[in-house]
Amino acid sequence: MYVDASAMVCILANEPERKDFLAAIRRSVSCFTSAVSIFETATSISGLTGSCASALIEIDRFLAEAGIRVAPIDENILFELAIVRDRYGKGSGHPARLNLGDCFSYAMAKRAGAKLLYKGNDFAQTDLA
Repeated sequence: MYVDASAMVCILANEPERKDFLAAIRRSVSCFTSAVSIFETATSISGLTGSCASALIEIDRFLAEAGIRVAPIDENILFELAIVRDRYGKGSGHPARLNLGDCFSYAMAKRAGAKLLYKGNDFAQTDLA
């Protein structure tokens, strides 16, 4: 299962759905994320931690404790990203209106044939829902 930034923010910011997301991670056989989702999470929670760098330390600790691996990103994902952006991205006319980070999460999950753990309604409007 790919863990999107929205799910990590929910957990690390102690939002109401935190326990549900942690339970989903525990139930999953294998969880992964990417540097893009990690950085997106860090920028979102940096106000809580004091800086983006301190947020990255918190995220690293969380990933280790939860057993979430960081998958590599290579240039082979570029065409998949283009397809996702053209189909579901902001400016495509699709109601999902995925942003850059969302496009990465979608492409990483799709490439791996994995489920996507996320918070919100954007991914719910795609074929990964």
